Amino acid sequence: MSSRPLWQGQLRLSLVSCPVALFGATTKSSDISFHLLNPETNNRIRMVPTDPDTGPVERADLVKGYELAKNKYVVLSNEELKAVKLETTRTIDI
Repeated sequence: MSSRPLWQGQLRLSLVSCPVALFGATTKSSDISFHLLNPETNNRIRMVPTDPDTGPVERADLVKGYELAKNKYVVLSNEELKAVKLETTRTIDI
């Protein structure tokens, strides 16, 4: 069975363009993943978002931030993140 490309697009050299496909060197199926379990019950544990000062926080209330210095953050809104998102293209221009 042939592998599927991770990405397909065009390689453009001035006025000439050629189809290009990118294939992964390894397969994801060979990765091993583990879950965190309670050793007494063998149940999976839940990762509850918790503020060290105020306790549990609802996931819907969480915001994204970039750490400028230790414990100093700049909060970014979803609109700000969308504004700086790079355009995805399927062409490599040389």
